[in-house]
Formats: sequence, structure tokens, C-alpha cells
Amino acid sequence: MKNVLMLTLVVNVVMAGALAGTSDAQTAAPLRVTLDDAMTRGLASSARIDEARARQDAAEAVVDERIAATRPTAMASAGYTRTNHVQPFGITLPNGPFLDVYPDIPNNFSSRIGASWPLFTFGRSEAAVAAARSEAAASGSDVDVVRTALRTEISQAFWQLYLAHASAVVVNESVARMTNQLDVTREQFANGLLVPSDVERVRAELVHQQMLVTQSAANVEIAEAVLGRLIGVAPGTHIETNVEPSSPTHDSEPDALIQQALDARSDVQALRSRMDAAAERRRLAEAGNKPSVALAGGVDYAKPNPRNFPRQDVWGSSWDVGVNASVPLFDGGRRNADVAESIATERALKARADELASTIGLEIRQRLAEIRAARAALEASAAGIAAATEAERVLGDRFRVGVATVSDTLDARLAVVRAQLERDQAAAALGLAEARLERALGR
Repeated sequence: MKNVLMLTLVVNVVMAGALAGTSDAQTAAPLRVTLDDAMTRGLASSARIDEARARQDAAEAVVDERIAATRPTAMASAGYTRTNHVQPFGITLPNGPFLDVYPDIPNNFSSRIGASWPLFTFGRSEAAVAAARSEAAASGSDVDVVRTALRTEISQAFWQLYLAHASAVVVNESVARMTNQLDVTREQFANGLLVPSDVERVRAELVHQQMLVTQSAANVEIAEAVLGRLIGVAPGTHIETNVEPSSPTHDSEPDALIQQALDARSDVQALRSRMDAAAERRRLAEAGNKPSVALAGGVDYAKPNPRNFPRQDVWGSSWDVGVNASVPLFDGGRRNADVAESIATERALKARADELASTIGLEIRQRLAEIRAARAALEASAAGIAAATEAERVLGDRFRVGVATVSDTLDARLAVVRAQLERDQAAAALGLAEARLERALGR
């Protein structure tokens, strides 16, 4: 008797929780999205894509900086200097006047407008610009890499939510059938055809199915939260998946798909760009022992102007222009170290590119195998559901006339539930495998 009361209490509590969850869900209209809708929302609201674009903008700004370094520059400066008093020096000219050669002028004002222009850098400037451009191209490819990874993550969250919803539908339907089964079992017990333990077995299975309802509701809530964060909707928004029918794709030969991926994947292109950047940095380092020539000049306006003789406490102007050449004689091995570092970076990037190409080939073959397996499972699940449903119907009819046991009907019900869940899992696995193949192909 105690067991019956406990089971009844558990059923009432679980049913109350399910009804409360249903009432809350009905207060807000759910957001119904297709996979394409989820992709569009997610790509438009992603902070990761914004970060990748900001890094691309920074890399492009570095290109402008390197180009600007090859252009003329001009600057203006001004200053004031207070010096100590000195003993004036002068001479008396033959005709009588006194010439103040070095007067005491403690207040010194200076101003200058100057310009410089690197004329010849013997490959340094060109290599620096080319390296920056390659890095900018790699950063642009990184944006596509982030976008592709996000699309795969959204696909995974979408199909997880689809599976959670589908599982919830299956277990709720199973609860309804088990409730009907309990009514039939009680009737059979009242007619003396069953023993009390049979009723308790059906009641216990109903409680178990109610527990699965609660678990499936929690899985739906978690999956909604994951997908909602990725597509930028408000927390707590109820989301429903709208799965559109799709035709079979990706029937090409694996070798053709692998070549497509090597040509199209953004991470491969990013590696190639970074390899080019490393090669340009090596050229830049190798040019470290070559001379450089620059043009420089300017106009000074100062009081006193030190270039005017004799010094006078008046404003005076002067100008200069010249060509400066410099040749590195000794740098303590810095150039050799820079060259060695660039060569090692090139080797590392080349090895990474080879490893990525090998990984892409394996990944595409795995995804194609997963798609084939998921399609076969989906086709088989349809037959399995039909067979399990028919078996449940037959055993239910036999149970009503007393020629089938409670165990037979429970096993038949569980077989239907398993077949339906396997169908939903196969559909989700197929959608996810196709999304992963799209990522492997760089689409």
C-alpha cells in the first residue's frame, strides 16, 4: 500500500511539473527557425567574427604603415633654451668700431621645418610591404575560418535542439500510451485477469516515462540556451526547429572533394599567405647588411641662429639639404639570427600545411562515411518504426482478450520508443554529418 501511495505521489508531482512547464511555454510565442535562419542570425551577431574582422583591419593598417614608411616625411619643431651668462668676446676693427663676435645671449629660441625621404633601401621597404600584405591576406582568411567554424557550431546546436524536441515528442506520446495501458491493466485486474503486481509494473513504467518527460524538457531548455546564444536571441527565448527537406548531396568522389577543399578552405589559404609573409620577412632580414640612402633637409629660424656669424640676438634663417648613406658594419649577429628565425618559421608553416592537407583528406573520407551510415540508419528506422508499431497494436489487442502478458505489451511499447528515438537520432546525425562535411570542404 505504501508503494502505491508513493508511486501515486511521484506521478502527481511529475505531472504538476510538466503542466507548469507547459503553461510557462505557452505564455511566450516560440521562435521558429530553419537552419538557414539560424545561420543568418548567428553570423550577423557573432562577436567572434567582429574580433576577426578587427584583427583584419589591424593587419591592413600595418600595410598602410609599411607603405607610409617609404614616403617622404616632414616635421616641425620649436624650442627654448636658457643658458648661463658668458663673458662676451669681440674685437675692434681697424677703422674703429667694435665687433661683438660672441655676445652674452642667455635666451635662445629655435624652430625648424625638416623633411626626409628614404631613396634606396635595397629591398627592405619592398619586403616589409609584401610581408604586411601577406599577413593581411591571412587575417582576411582567418575571418572566413571563424565564419566556417561558427556555421558548424550553429548546425550542431540546431540539430541537438531538433533531437531534443523530437525526443520530447516521443516520450510525451509514450506517456499518453502508457496512461491508456494503465487504464486497461486496471480493468483487467478488476475482472480478475491480472494480479496486483502487473498493475504496479505498468504504474512503475508510467512513472519512469514521466521522469523521461522531465529529462527531455531539461534537454530542450539546455539546447535552446546553446542555440540562442549562438544566434543572438534573448536568454529564455523558446526556439523551435523547422527542418526543411533536403535532397542527397555530396556524391562526388572523395579525391575530387579533397582537391576542392584544398583549393577553397580558408585555413589553407591563410597558411599559404603566412608562408609568403615568412618568405618576405626572410628577404627583409637578408637585406639587413645592405646600405641605405636617404634625402634630408630643412629650414631653421632661430634667435640667435648659430649658423650666422657673428652671433646676434635677432631672428635669423638658414637651410640645409643633403644625401645620407649608411652601411651596417657589425650588428653582433642580429641579421643572421633574423634570417635563421625566418627560415625556421617557413619550415614550420610548410610542415603545418602538409599536416593540414593530410587531415583534410582523412576528415572528408570520415564525413562521407558518416553520411552514408546516417542515411542507411534513417532508411532502416522507418521500417523499424512500422514493425514495432504493428507489433504493439497486435499485442495490445491480444492483451485485451487475455492472451498476452503485461511484459509483452511493455516490451512492445519500449520497442516503439526505441525505434522512434533511433529515427530522430539518425536524422540529427545526418544533418550534423552534412554540416561537418561542409566545414571540411570550406563552404
